Amino acid sequence: MKERPILFSGPMVRALLDGSKTQTRRVVKPQPVEQTGWVGGAYWGRRPARGILPADQWCIRDMLQFCPYGQPGDRLWVRETWRGVVEISAPGAPLEYGVARYVPDERYCRRVEYQATQGRDSEPWRPSIHMPRWASRITLEVTGVRVDRLQDINEDDAIAEGATPSIVGADLEHLKFRAGFQSLWDSLATPATNWQANPWVWVIKLKRITHE
Repeated sequence: MKERPILFSGPMVRALLDGSKTQTRRVVKPQPVEQTGWVGGAYWGRRPARGILPADQWCIRDMLQFCPYGQPGDRLWVRETWRGVVEISAPGAPLEYGVARYVPDERYCRRVEYQATQGRDSEPWRPSIHMPRWASRITLEVTGVRVDRLQDINEDDAIAEGATPSIVGADLEHLKFRAGFQSLWDSLATPATNWQANPWVWVIKLKRITHE
């Protein structure tokens, strides 16, 4: 079993905590190059461990072993926007706490606060990319990995992504989670990886670990 970090935005952290998010999609890098003449119809431009395919390219059906987010049974610990609270009292003064701009080690931190469930205020927050392992509160188990085109997502998968429904018709009967996922994806994507570009994505199924 291996452990790896993974970044999530505030809304997705809340969806993980309430159990509504059990999948995540991440762009495959580099993107497979579609070609004819090979099973699977595409190649992935990563050099395999052993050169058993033409031109040192890997058939897309075999690329799952290289998923950077792990394999079933591996774990992901969530990085989110956070901050550490430390003691700021002078020697001999009454105990007082304050937000630290930098917490070098867990032993100096009296508690960790998370923007996703606390909200913004005037005190500084630290970006998710700077969260150390000890500050993470969410650990996920990878239960499945596959590769899809982004637009292959169906309604059930969009619900599992923690998406909220969007109106795609003239009335409320046409609320669609897939459309909600599309809006969420495009709010975070670059032009090269947006919905219209329809990139290949890793589809990672997740289960939150609540008890060790």
